[in-house]
Amino acid sequence: MNPRSIRQACAAAGAASLVGLVLVAPGAAAVPSPEPAEAKAAAAAQRAQAGLYTGHVEVVRGEAADPEVLTGTVFHDKDEDSTQDRNERGVAGVQVSNGRDVVTTDGKGRYSLPAFDDMTVFVTQPAGYQVPVDENAIAQFSYTHLPEGSPDLKYGGLEPTGPLPKAVNFPLGKSKATGKAAQSCPIASDTQAYNMTEMGYARDGAVADLMDRDDYASCGILLLGDNVGDDLSLNPALKDIYRDANGPIRLAPGNHDMDYDAADDSRALDTFRQQFGPGYFSYDVGQAHVVVLDSIVYKGAKPDGKNGGYWEKIDDEQLAWLEADLAEVPKNKLVVVATHAPILDHASVIVDNAPALYDVLRGRNAVTIGGHTHRLENLLPGDTREEWAKAGVPELEHTQLVAGAVSGNWYSGGLDEQGLPYAFMTDGARPGVLTLELDGNEFSERYTIRGESDDLQLALGVNTPHWREWAAKQLEWRDGGKVGAAPALGDERLVSADDLAGDSWLTANFYAGSSDARVEVSVDGGAAVDAEHTQPMRGEALASGWEYSDTFAATRNLLTSGGVTQSNAHLWRLPLPVDLDEGTHTAQVTATDHRGREFTETLRFTVTDERPAAKATLLREEVPGTVPANVGVPANG
Repeated sequence: MNPRSIRQACAAAGAASLVGLVLVAPGAAAVPSPEPAEAKAAAAAQRAQAGLYTGHVEVVRGEAADPEVLTGTVFHDKDEDSTQDRNERGVAGVQVSNGRDVVTTDGKGRYSLPAFDDMTVFVTQPAGYQVPVDENAIAQFSYTHLPEGSPDLKYGGLEPTGPLPKAVNFPLGKSKATGKAAQSCPIASDTQAYNMTEMGYARDGAVADLMDRDDYASCGILLLGDNVGDDLSLNPALKDIYRDANGPIRLAPGNHDMDYDAADDSRALDTFRQQFGPGYFSYDVGQAHVVVLDSIVYKGAKPDGKNGGYWEKIDDEQLAWLEADLAEVPKNKLVVVATHAPILDHASVIVDNAPALYDVLRGRNAVTIGGHTHRLENLLPGDTREEWAKAGVPELEHTQLVAGAVSGNWYSGGLDEQGLPYAFMTDGARPGVLTLELDGNEFSERYTIRGESDDLQLALGVNTPHWREWAAKQLEWRDGGKVGAAPALGDERLVSADDLAGDSWLTANFYAGSSDARVEVSVDGGAAVDAEHTQPMRGEALASGWEYSDTFAATRNLLTSGGVTQSNAHLWRLPLPVDLDEGTHTAQVTATDHRGREFTETLRFTVTDERPAAKATLLREEVPGTVPANVGVPANG
């Protein structure tokens, strides 16, 4: 049984299939298993139905009529040979850009653009058509002109293109699928494998989930940056694990996808551009206009040729291009702006010139999407934060989604029963993929945790004075060299009389939660009570501290490895009544997101007069989304 079959069987079996799942130390990645022939055939059929075919941009070599002007045609490639034949007409009204100027093809599909060295020319795919893909399903819609090629770069950079060609023609295949109002658009951020072991974890985890899906053949997958981890020689392996996607793959660059030995930002994406395409571009699907921007500005290599650091910023050239690009987009269209670094998250404004971007988007029906932070967030128009206001963003005007990560918390933590790192992210969310569901010019979003159904959106816990004291000591012990015996946690679902006398809460980490979400708790079958959103987005300062931690994820990362945060955009809590009777209690938690979708999980916890000596800790999953029981293994085991 291959890893996907095992995962699907576990999901079908439900909670019982997860009993006995123990956190262990990481090991080697699984040996790659070949894709079943029938699955490949099904994927090929889905691609064909979406009008997807293998091809390339047509570069017509020869002397350009004017060395300062690039000309060409956008054409319907009927025979799918990537060459414009006599009976293949041009497509009128299509945007083509050199990264600065934006023009629209005439009635015969022709365009002309100012030409300059170091330009990437690209077509904006119109709805109702598909650009071709290469053998790895990477969308082919651009041509880079750099006559002399890159300077000497470790990972190759751009090959010399020679003089300006006679023409660059962009083939398109007709596709009813890309013209439909309903679209599923997966966004896979931060695959970020630093070696082949981690690439195997990605392949058998969230990427395998994507390869099993058949709902995105027209929209395709957007890889939202940090696609590899610094080592660009891993790009072929990245292509390999995504190659069986049933739709086109487009990529945004991240700060770990750059040529670190480049002298400055102008050369930082040369290898990326050679292997994947432009750093920023746009395309249409359904009634949405998708814009991918590069939000990383490289400072240039250090004297030793190593990473010189970066700014999170959208440069002026891109902002000018974006204005020109959007000038051709009807106001009634949804504009999706995707960029590696999110414009902001719950804690701060991240992109330095965020107000300038928001000025360009003002008045648009828009949503911005980012990755980079290895968090999952859903921030809504009208949300306000003290830290945002100080950075020039008094109120959020457009939904901001932070897309989580394929790598989770960088493949950290113990291994699950599939041999994959738990990798709980710092906000407690798990590795997975965000999907943007388009319906005309409206959208909804859903996050699918690796190996799970969309219904798993809650993690429950108990936050007590005992847990907070243990967490602080455990973090100091773990990150201080693990000197001496590890602090003992014991049963994390046990609440002592002393705990009740202090501040103790039931916590609900609602992954899909936003400022308009609601979380209700019923203890022992009593009336449901609203829990408090710890970061309500009403102009308050950042809520931070162990009392704002998701104990479910934090405990697991503290006992193994991985980041632990003390703030969270989607954590709710309810104070435990101080008069709870001794014994075991049940809390049923129902969370409703801002789109009306409900999710319910149950937590059992025990109240005791005295806390027994905590000698050992074992984490054993019982039901997805609930806090596991703790018995009998050393805390550092």
